[in-house]
Amino acid sequence: MTKPTVAIVGRPNVGKSTLFNRIIGGRPAIVSEHPGTTRDRHFGGAEWQGRHFWVVDTGGLVPESEDSMDRAIRQQVEFALAEADVVILVVDGREGLNPVDKAIAERLRKAQRPVVLAVNKLDDLEQSSAQYDFYQLGFGDPMGVSAAVGKGSGDLLDAVVERLPPFDPTEAEETIAVAVVGRPNAGKSSLVNRLLGEERHLVAPEAGTTRDAIDSHLRYRGQSLNFIDTAGLRRRAKVEDDLEFYSTLRTERAIERAQVCVLVVDATLGMHNQDLRIATEAWEHGCGLIVVVNKWDLVEEKDANTARRGQEELVAKAPFLRYVPFVYVSALTGQRVRKILDLILEVAKGRGERVPTAEVNRVLTALLDRNAPPQKPGEEVKLLYASQIAVAPPTFAIVSNRPDDVPDAYQRYLVHGFREAWPFPGSPLRLKFTARGSRR
Repeated sequence: MTKPTVAIVGRPNVGKSTLFNRIIGGRPAIVSEHPGTTRDRHFGGAEWQGRHFWVVDTGGLVPESEDSMDRAIRQQVEFALAEADVVILVVDGREGLNPVDKAIAERLRKAQRPVVLAVNKLDDLEQSSAQYDFYQLGFGDPMGVSAAVGKGSGDLLDAVVERLPPFDPTEAEETIAVAVVGRPNAGKSSLVNRLLGEERHLVAPEAGTTRDAIDSHLRYRGQSLNFIDTAGLRRRAKVEDDLEFYSTLRTERAIERAQVCVLVVDATLGMHNQDLRIATEAWEHGCGLIVVVNKWDLVEEKDANTARRGQEELVAKAPFLRYVPFVYVSALTGQRVRKILDLILEVAKGRGERVPTAEVNRVLTALLDRNAPPQKPGEEVKLLYASQIAVAPPTFAIVSNRPDDVPDAYQRYLVHGFREAWPFPGSPLRLKFTARGSRR
C-alpha cells in the first residue's frame, strides 16, 4: 500500500467501529452494543485536510484473556500495528480509566508507533473533564470525542494527520477490487490467507466467523489488488439476527464495489442454488467472475472428467457460466491457488478491453452473412452498424431500423459470435439495440 495507515485499537465496546465509521464517512463496519462484534481488522479509505490514508478497525483487545477468540483477535491487532503508521487508542470516557487500557498502552509503547489517545463517549464534551484522567497513560493530550455524534472528531483527525508520514499523491495507482464471495464456510478466509501469505483473517471451522467485508491489499505482477473478504451469503429466510442481516447487506455491497468477484464453492457440497444466485447477482451487476472450487483435495473418486461434467451441468442451469473460468483448488494445501491471481489479472484486463469500431463491424457483418435476423411481418429488420460504447463490462451498441424487434435468441447468437472474436474471459458482455439517431 502506498497510502499511510491508521489503526484504531482499544478494549471491547469502547466505540472503535463507531469512530471508524465516523472517520471514513459511512457505515461499512457493523456497530452493535454486543462486545466483540468486530472480530477481524478491516480497511476503509479516508481523507482529511487533503491527506488520503487507510483506516483499520480492529477487534476488542483483551491482553490477558486465554479465550480462543480473544487470542485470535490479539493476533489480528498485532498485524494491524505492524502495518500502522499512526495508532488511535480509543478509551471509554464514561467508564474512566480501566486496567485493560493500561495494559494496551504498555503494548503500544513497545510497538513504537505514534499514538493519538481518543477518549470516546463524551457527548457533553464542552462541559466534560473526564478526558484528563487519561493523562497517566503517557500519550500526551487526550482528545475528547463523541464518535456517535461527531463531536471532537475534527480535532482528533487534525492530530492524526500531523503524525502521518509524508505521502506523495503521485504514488497512488490503479487497484483491482476483488470481492471474495460465497456461502458460509466454503473456505473464503482460508483462501485469502493463502493468497496473502499470512493469517490475515480469522479462520474457524464454524460457519459465520467472518462478519464484515474485510479489505486486504496485495501486489502481484506489478498490479495492486484489493481483496474484499465477505461474510457468507445465506438465503434471507435463514438470516435470524441483526448481525447476520447486516453482514448479508455488506456482502451485496462488496459485489457492488468489486471489479472482479471470486465465487468460492465447497467442492464437497457442490454448487447449490445459493451459489448460482450469488454468481448471477455479480454477473448482472457487471462484475468479472471467477468460480473457485475449493477443498478439491477432499473430493473422493474423482477422475479426469469430473470437473468437466460438473461444469456442463452448471452451464445447463446458468448458460452465462460457459464464459466464466473455473479453477479447482485447495486453500489448505495451496494446490493451484496461485492460478487465481493470474485469472484475476486476465479477467480484469478483458473487462477493460476496447475493440476498434472497424473490427466490431467486420465481425457483425460476418455474423449477419452467416445468419440473418429473423423477420416479422412488415418492415424488414436490419442491423446497420455497431460500436463499443463502454468497458467494464464491455458494452456494444447496435443500430437497427427496428431495435425492439430483435429476438432474444438472435441477441444470444450475436453475443456468442462476439465472444468467439473477443473472449472477454469471465466478463459480462452487453448489447444495446438502438435506432439511428436515437439518444438511447
